[in-house]
Amino acid sequence: MIVKLLEAYKKMAAQSTQLATLSKMFEQHPLWRLAFRPFYLLSAAFGALAVPLWLARYSAVMTSLPRVGLDWHMHEMVFGFILAVLVGFLFTAGRNWTGLWTPRKGELAAFCALWLAGRLAMLLAPPLAAAIIDVLFLPCAAWSFFRVLKASRNFRNMFAVALLLLLTVLNVLFHGARLGYLALSQVTLMQAAILIVVVIVTIIGGRVIPMFTKNMAGSAPRLQRRLDWAALGLLVLAALCWLGGAWSWLSAAVAALAATAQLFRLIGWQPQSTVRFPFLWILQLSYAWIVFGLFLLALTALGLAAASTAFHALAVGGVSGMIIGMITRTALGHTARPLQAGRAETAMFMLMQCGAIARFCANMVGPDWRQLALTVSAVCWSSGFIVYLWVYAPYLWRPRRDGGEG
Repeated sequence: MIVKLLEAYKKMAAQSTQLATLSKMFEQHPLWRLAFRPFYLLSAAFGALAVPLWLARYSAVMTSLPRVGLDWHMHEMVFGFILAVLVGFLFTAGRNWTGLWTPRKGELAAFCALWLAGRLAMLLAPPLAAAIIDVLFLPCAAWSFFRVLKASRNFRNMFAVALLLLLTVLNVLFHGARLGYLALSQVTLMQAAILIVVVIVTIIGGRVIPMFTKNMAGSAPRLQRRLDWAALGLLVLAALCWLGGAWSWLSAAVAALAATAQLFRLIGWQPQSTVRFPFLWILQLSYAWIVFGLFLLALTALGLAAASTAFHALAVGGVSGMIIGMITRTALGHTARPLQAGRAETAMFMLMQCGAIARFCANMVGPDWRQLALTVSAVCWSSGFIVYLWVYAPYLWRPRRDGGEG
């Protein structure tokens, strides 16, 4: 009897050692060294799948997933796709900004698992359970990012924590409305979320686009602090007017002023100098979509355009274009690869812009052509991220070429 117990103990100890070894190997894998690696992969894969899934449901080609409605599409493209990229970017940038480690190894894997659980729950779980699971990701990410910024006294970037928490509130309100607990418009809540993301893009874009343009194109972008603050303030005011139901003339005027300020800001960054540099023109062109989207928002306030047109210009042309430009550039930089745009990068950037144009056209053409335009947009969008996965997944899966950290 004692011999059998000893043998059982030895077997359990051996299994425990094997599990510990596997766990260590898992945590030491390059994928978990810095947040951009898994989150860029997850967001690209999700983006490539989610839009065709929604289009198939919208076109009545597929009816087996009743959860894939308009509310799912709006929510998942912001709180699924965009937020994965944003958290991956902020955790990665936070390491550079503070010199301290943001989530990595097992903690990073847990964040990814929580994000993925939210996506699966939104598709498959009962609505209340889906809401609880989905809501957990953002506040956890905001708290983790806050701790790093606070420990390093990096208060300059605390705005990101505040905006993540504001997005958390909107997510809670969205689920409350979706479950019937709150008499709020889900569409309005998602428009608010998109506008917050545009604010984040405006802040970060204002920091990196002129710097990248100067370093790569050799030009001298004009930086005007007063104009930057005016553009940001007018953007926030335009969002408040739109969401608060201000007089139509006031909403239109403020949105037009916000667009004009952003346009002058963009002109100062000398977009004409970026034509030969795909990594630059994709960022400048995507920012131009934000200008266009704000002008469309002004027309929408006057009843001359559809809100869907304005917000798709902001989200698909502006935010998503900026995303594909940044997840390529930062992935190359953080894996110690040359910052050179080849055919694959140019193809991704062109596909995303064609997808944005087709999505805009879908709202401009008649019903006979709308479905074709939506299909072209979805094919271009998904193809861009499929190319990204094909080319960049090996980069993100493997260690840095120079053997460095991250």
